[in-house]
Amino acid sequence: MLSLCAIGGAAVFIFLKLPKSKANLTENLAEKTANEFVNVRDIRGNLLYTLDGIALCFLKVSPISIDLYSKHEKLTLMRTLTAEVSSVQHDFQFLAVSRPIDISPLLMELTSLLETADLKQKELLKQEIAEMNAYAISGEIVERQFYIILWDRLDDDGQRELLNRAKQFAQNFIDCGVECELLPQQEIVRLCNLVNNPAYTHLEDSDTEPAIPIIENKGA
Repeated sequence: MLSLCAIGGAAVFIFLKLPKSKANLTENLAEKTANEFVNVRDIRGNLLYTLDGIALCFLKVSPISIDLYSKHEKLTLMRTLTAEVSSVQHDFQFLAVSRPIDISPLLMELTSLLETADLKQKELLKQEIAEMNAYAISGEIVERQFYIILWDRLDDDGQRELLNRAKQFAQNFIDCGVECELLPQQEIVRLCNLVNNPAYTHLEDSDTEPAIPIIENKGA
């Protein structure tokens, strides 16, 4: 009987405490800012600062098409890239994301060509415009974007060393004929929007002024 009473008392205690804990959790979540939610304290210059004392910078690697490369050219490029990247002795992260493409300039150009007197050419242009419109409606037109993320501790020496490593890393790709650039503040903001919001388009003019967005509580 004593054991049953103890178990029953524990169950009642947990039941009474559970709603209060859930309410506190909901209240704390409602007060959490978007910066705290994604672990971003600030973005300045070429660096993103996290809440846990880390500075990050981002390199954008331009994609290349090797479809027209010969087998020897592909092998040479592979060996060159391997030799350049193997000299990197620090940690880094490779990130590949899909990004929507705005095809309105292409559609405008195709529409302007419809004034041709060649009936066959006009018919082909109409078919191409219809095909592009179908792609635009389906949302299947995306391009792959490639980034490299580097990070270091948050102090003056760490930040300088981080930027030096990033510039050298970018130069390694440039020496191989692959375009690579260190992202500025505006592009870092766009990358964060792209990763956290799949519907974000790269033509959107983001407002990077300091703000404190709040995650609203919509109820359980």
